[in-house]
Amino acid sequence: MLKCVLALGLAMAAASVAIGQQPAPTGPLMLFFDWGKPDIRSDDQAVLDQAVAAWRASPGSRLALSGHTDRSGGAAFNLTASRKRAEMVRHELEKRGVPSNAISVAGYGEERPMVPTEDGVREVQNRRVEIRIER
Repeated sequence: MLKCVLALGLAMAAASVAIGQQPAPTGPLMLFFDWGKPDIRSDDQAVLDQAVAAWRASPGSRLALSGHTDRSGGAAFNLTASRKRAEMVRHELEKRGVPSNAISVAGYGEERPMVPTEDGVREVQNRRVEIRIER
C-alpha cells in the first residue's frame, strides 16, 4: 500500500513538472552568498523564480525572508550583513512583481546556523537567505 502511495505521489510530481508547473516547496527556499558579498549569485535566479511562482499560486500568501551569516565576522557586523542580504532578495522579488506588503524581512546574523561551527569559521551554508511561503 505504501509503495502505491509513494508511486502515485512521484507520478503526480512528475506530471506537474512535465506540464510546466513546479511543485510547491515543502521547506524554505534558500539562496547562498559568497563570503563578504550581499550580491545574489546568477545560479540563484531560479530560486527567486520558484518563490514568485509559489507566491502567485497561493493567493493571499506572504514571503518571509530571513537572512543569516556564518561566524567569520563580529556579531554586530554579521547582523547587519544578514539583513542586507535579505533586503537584496526583497528587492529582486519586488522586481519580479511581488508587492512589498507581501514580503517580510528579518536578519538573524550568526544566531541560527545551518551548520554549527566555531567562531571565525567561514561556512557557505550559513551565509544564506531563507524564503518561506506563509499561507
